[in-house]
Amino acid sequence: MTSTHATSAAYRQVTAPLLDEHDYRVEQIDGTLPADLRGTLYRIGPGKHQVGKSLLHNVFDGDGMISQFVLDGTSVRFRNRYVRTRHFTHGQRSDQIRYRGVGDQIPGGPLANIGRLPENVANTNIVNYDGGLLALWELGNPYRIDPDSLDTLGPTDFDGHLGFLGAFSAHPKWDPVTGDMYNFGLDVLPTPRIRTFRIDRGGRLHNVASVPMLDVPWNHDFALTSRYLVFVLDPIVPNIGKLAFATTSFIDSLEFKRAKGTRFLLVPKNGGRPRIVEHEALLHLHLTNAYDDGDDVVVELVRLDTDWNEVRRMTGLVNRDDLGAPQFPNSRLMQYRITKSGTVIERELTDRSGEFPQYDWRRGTRAHHYSYLAGAGGPAGLFNAVVKVDHRNGKVTSCDLGASSVGEPLFVPRTRDAAEDDGWILALNHDLTENRSQLLILDARDVERGPLAAAWLDHHIPWGFHGTFTHRIAYPEAPLPATNNL
Repeated sequence: MTSTHATSAAYRQVTAPLLDEHDYRVEQIDGTLPADLRGTLYRIGPGKHQVGKSLLHNVFDGDGMISQFVLDGTSVRFRNRYVRTRHFTHGQRSDQIRYRGVGDQIPGGPLANIGRLPENVANTNIVNYDGGLLALWELGNPYRIDPDSLDTLGPTDFDGHLGFLGAFSAHPKWDPVTGDMYNFGLDVLPTPRIRTFRIDRGGRLHNVASVPMLDVPWNHDFALTSRYLVFVLDPIVPNIGKLAFATTSFIDSLEFKRAKGTRFLLVPKNGGRPRIVEHEALLHLHLTNAYDDGDDVVVELVRLDTDWNEVRRMTGLVNRDDLGAPQFPNSRLMQYRITKSGTVIERELTDRSGEFPQYDWRRGTRAHHYSYLAGAGGPAGLFNAVVKVDHRNGKVTSCDLGASSVGEPLFVPRTRDAAEDDGWILALNHDLTENRSQLLILDARDVERGPLAAAWLDHHIPWGFHGTFTHRIAYPEAPLPATNNL
């Protein structure tokens, strides 16, 4: 077997569907659970790429599935539930692809797709909000989720304030001082613009600023400082003709226009005049954190050392072998300092390839000293290590997991006032040899030591995206119900 065939086989294993919904107490735990790690971890991602028996191919088009891990210091309880979107409900009763996706078209050519936006599958991020959860997908409304049962309570548009398209990014950020949540939405129609929002602790949405852009780029993430919403706008722009006439999928209509360069957009949180600083073209997906340093603004991101066509190709490899094997591109964790005069100073933090960068969320809007990533490598062509970067001395340490597919590493502080690196890293890992997933708990101060505990599920969890942790223990008194098969 060639390495290409092996990589393709591993990737099929990683993206294989989980068609059942489970609820059970985890029986196999290797190591010892930290007694003071108590709360609930939520993860989200596409649980299946199919409508009935009809297969889908793009990672962004699978139905959103939430995984819940309840930790009480002595045990782990697992539950998973699909978000009951219109796309999911239709797929339970039909094999016919009825809705357009980000990368998957409705069969029938342009006439079947023209005038149709990609359908909301609520699969990208899960966040704590107003005593509950929001399942996010950036081109449409969030879905409200019960934090105990994971029941879908329905979409929300914040009392009509999200506008015509209802776009609400999958990466909101919180101001740790005020507790307010900030986010944005991209409007392609009727007026191309970036709309920015503030949601107060009472759940009310307030408009911060609307930034018109005739060539509005596709943008996935942003960061927050004490003064600004910080956007790094790479020149990934829609081909309006392809988009309008649906001659290609939505993602295939996005083109990388290197000559346009990247724009750093600073939107004042008080609603003042936005500032734009031009820079050479970059390519990235996720930011980590940002902060003000005097008159300067500093922002951190994972820079991808490849071209947009390769990133786009990698999104469309699910359930197919004819487009080659996946291989996550080389990348670097980078820091960009935007000076008062408009100079951009670039600093490489590490050349260790990885993605899904994380940090101690208590340091949001302020300088942080440690970043954590899912490190690239392994047979699936994705990620098989938890990587820690010390910004102060450049030291990089990691926990390599062998034949695995590991997700985003989340940092949980040991106590409310613990030091920045004093806590645990939680990561969901798919062991490809066992073909089972495990919740890994590592000591953030010593990731090279390996997991303190590994809670093994009875099955795998398909490759996913993001998650959140809360110290609230979900529904601890409820009896374990019988498995609910779809």
